[in-house]
Amino acid sequence: MKVKFDTNRFRVKEEEVVELGQWPTKVKPFYKSKKDYKELLESQVSELSELQKKHYASNRHAVLFIFQAMDAAGKDGAIRHVMSGVNPQGCQVSSVQHPSAKELDHDFLWRTNKALPERGHIGIFNRSYYEEVLIVRVHHDILHSQNLPDGLLDECTIWEGRYQSISDMEAHLHRNGTHICKFFLHLSKDEQRKRFIDRIDNPDKNWKLSMADIEERKYWDDYMRAYEHCLSNTSTDESPWYVIPADDKKNARLMIAQIIINTFKSLPIAYPKVSPARRRELKQIRKTLTQGSGAV
Repeated sequence: MKVKFDTNRFRVKEEEVVELGQWPTKVKPFYKSKKDYKELLESQVSELSELQKKHYASNRHAVLFIFQAMDAAGKDGAIRHVMSGVNPQGCQVSSVQHPSAKELDHDFLWRTNKALPERGHIGIFNRSYYEEVLIVRVHHDILHSQNLPDGLLDECTIWEGRYQSISDMEAHLHRNGTHICKFFLHLSKDEQRKRFIDRIDNPDKNWKLSMADIEERKYWDDYMRAYEHCLSNTSTDESPWYVIPADDKKNARLMIAQIIINTFKSLPIAYPKVSPARRRELKQIRKTLTQGSGAV
């Protein structure tokens, strides 16, 4: 079973000017029923598991998947469901929290660079260094708490500088074998409202909601503008952004899973070939292990 859709439809082209009002938050489902969704996702998870095994064994490339979104867009659920078949030994999920005092004494990319995946591994950033051009751009008081020299706080230049730093860093990683794929889960404001209400009505989800989440809704338009600038300035052919319609969680997961599968399929990964000398060695080991009473 395959999920078939044109991924380029949701990919931000390099230097494309993004207006999120023109991008859908919901599209026609790729599944026919709940059962169909489960079967499709299980098939994708199984395929992704096999691809990860090759990726890990090949040990030549690293892959980084970045998830950004407004609250309640479904990042956690997408990561949990899509990556459910991945071997934890070859995958690390990192979440960006409020920076520590030590992290504030370094450049804004330092704290996430420490969590970059090694060759043969998968890295997942649940929020990332992109917060530095999103929430920090919306809430200027955060920027002014970062101990930057006064001369670097020019609102007319600092964001362009950060976009350039991010793009340069991602290009450097790509040149060194790290492949980056970025997802913006595009949620409508009304759907977020419904999910917040569900968190209130469902006792098991009460912990997911705070007054701070409601306060952030007041800045919705500011966040959309920040995301537009971010997507427009940092999506490249090598490290693309995908704008995933997120009003339907199931559909979003199927789309994300397929894009991740396609990313792995684009890499020259394979199980290491066994040399003739190694094959002779293995045959000798097998002979030793199967020699009747003389077996090791």
